[in-house]
Amino acid sequence: MIPAAFDYHRPTKMGDVIALLEEHGDDARVMAGGHSLIPMMKLRMTDIPHLIDLQDVEGLNGITIEGTRITLGAMVTQHELINHAGLTEAAPILREAALQIADPQVRYMGTVGGNVANGDPGNDMPGLMQCLDAEISLFGPDGARKVAARDYYEAAYMTDREDDEVLTAISFDAPKGGFAYEKQKRKIGDYATAAAAVQIVKEGGAVTSASIAMTNLSDIPIWSETAGEALVGTTCDETAMKSAVAAMLGDIDPVEDNRGPVAFKRHVAGIILTRAITRAWDRA
Repeated sequence: MIPAAFDYHRPTKMGDVIALLEEHGDDARVMAGGHSLIPMMKLRMTDIPHLIDLQDVEGLNGITIEGTRITLGAMVTQHELINHAGLTEAAPILREAALQIADPQVRYMGTVGGNVANGDPGNDMPGLMQCLDAEISLFGPDGARKVAARDYYEAAYMTDREDDEVLTAISFDAPKGGFAYEKQKRKIGDYATAAAAVQIVKEGGAVTSASIAMTNLSDIPIWSETAGEALVGTTCDETAMKSAVAAMLGDIDPVEDNRGPVAFKRHVAGIILTRAITRAWDRA
């Protein structure tokens, strides 16, 4: 398929990006890696008269680790996440998750910012960033602001980002303890039927804190505080894990689609979350 005709813009400064968004309003969209936007344009699911490519905009690249604080520029690719030794040491769950996104060709171009920004329920990074309690940096006509990843998603493809704002970076504290990113999908390159991001801190033989988020089981990623709390004070025994799974199943709201009926998705969610908790506990 061939997209409808559009004007292509490749600015080098963020101020120019914002000026283009203000000038063209709903007729303009920014593009990071393009793996969500370009297929929609080719299928004529969306008509974008003005496409703004962020590839050359200064200040959007780079992985920074300062003490325990990690910052990812919006244009950092999944390939970079996988191959950055310092990041793998500080936050190994990022590499584990990125390796399960699509295939190498997509990972060479797909960006963290693009994966987080648009509110696609099937994307892997949104749930992971909620698990890590990340902070999302936005820039618009009124300047810069930050919003918690756990507050960013409102509905499918609807977020706290205004149309004239651009996601510029994501930051979070280096996670502690054991981790796991578990994903079930129909085939390589597919979105998850269900995926779980888990971080567990263990002291004295018991869980002292746990963060759990799941992907593609509602119209937004789900970070379940009650699921994490169900593990605290336990040794992640069978009873504790069943309680955590039950709490998560109470928070998700899957719909039937070509990945299966609701009952199947809830069943898969329980299995995937149990596997993720088990691996995170073993690594803690």
